[in-house]
Amino acid sequence: MSLRAISPVDGRYADKAAPLRDYLSEWALINYRALVQLRWLRAMAAHPGITHVRSFTLDEEALLAKLETDFDQAAAERVKAIEARTNHDSKAVEYYLRERLAATSLADVAGSLHFACTSDDINNLAHGLMVRGALHSVWQPAARGLLDSLADLARRTATVPMLARTHGQAATPTCLGKEIAVFAHRLRRQLRQIEAQDYLGKFNGAVGAYNAHVAAYPGVDWLSVSRNFVEGLGLTHNPLTTQIEPHDYLAELAQALMRFNTALLDLCRDMWSYIALGAFRQQVVAGETGSSTMPHKVNPIDFENAEANLGISNALLGHLADKLPISRLQRDLSDSSALRNYGVGITHSYLALMSARRGLGKLGVDSAALAAELEDAWQLLAEAVQTVMRKHHLPEAYEQLKALTRGNQVTRESLHAFIQSLALPAADKQRLLQLRPATYLGLAGQLTALELAEAAD
Repeated sequence: MSLRAISPVDGRYADKAAPLRDYLSEWALINYRALVQLRWLRAMAAHPGITHVRSFTLDEEALLAKLETDFDQAAAERVKAIEARTNHDSKAVEYYLRERLAATSLADVAGSLHFACTSDDINNLAHGLMVRGALHSVWQPAARGLLDSLADLARRTATVPMLARTHGQAATPTCLGKEIAVFAHRLRRQLRQIEAQDYLGKFNGAVGAYNAHVAAYPGVDWLSVSRNFVEGLGLTHNPLTTQIEPHDYLAELAQALMRFNTALLDLCRDMWSYIALGAFRQQVVAGETGSSTMPHKVNPIDFENAEANLGISNALLGHLADKLPISRLQRDLSDSSALRNYGVGITHSYLALMSARRGLGKLGVDSAALAAELEDAWQLLAEAVQTVMRKHHLPEAYEQLKALTRGNQVTRESLHAFIQSLALPAADKQRLLQLRPATYLGLAGQLTALELAEAAD
């Protein structure tokens, strides 16, 4: 960690963000650009219609593969040194690779690197590989881990009755596990959409029309060459673009991540509130300080940290979703500068995932406090009583219960006296008399089980 880093992603949170560096850093961008350049050279050598790049021997193929896999810090620093001279980051990668090939048996084909390419042919594929790698290898496993933690918490609290709150006020009882299951269901739905995301790539030249390609080889099926090359990288081919891939898929992904972030933000705020209300007690971590002046405190710092990172992530991703799909005519370089922050938005979301999961792991349920709160809330059964009265067409059902309960202290005895006075069938009356706030739970348990079953699939 550098204490002089401006961004907390590379400063305070550097260790936590480390798994994303192989995908979202400047080093990663240079590495993936080199990979695309080398793959294109190999693709040309393998195509019978592209005759100016000869076929490669097995040793030469291995040499090129080694250039891909052995790309290290020194290689990236050499590229940056070349960039300082050329003032062109993508071209610097090409010149670096030419240097590396010059002393090998592939010196004769080094000049074919970047053949018929514009910079975005390389850059858009590099960015697609970077973002896909970060999501598939790091962010999505973290999201699934969070969902596993939520499922575990919902399972442990599936039968724990609690007072619900609507508008912050005491409301119809529920099960704590059902409230957790709601968030698991929301987040799982958003994660499915993120996991289904296409990562598009274009490879069609300076204005997206294969002009140079056709001038050099009019007989080659360039649409097929382009499609096969992009799909060979694991991306989805975009056949119709300008000079740049339009970034619509990056906007879609940003918006999907924002929706996930927003649901997670809602969870973090509710967890914070449940802790404040005493539903959860947090585990004490030895040596940890909760407050600089109040020794008794155990602050919900993990959920607060997650909330902050989610807000920053959504602010960045929201701007990028609005900005990236818009370009002046064929292109302008504002997309290049903006894209460098896409990984920052992903990283803040990842930091929030890890913080929220840590927070969930520290929670213990205060079942006694929840039970005591319910036992003092007999007014909550007013909903059940007036609904059964409506079923049997008793007059002014809602109004009678409103007069009995609103602003009044309702006890078991006063509520039962009211029920006994009603002209209800014996079975319905007996069922109401048997209700307690802790048993007035509807289908909360079944709903929790539905989400747990889905989580287990």
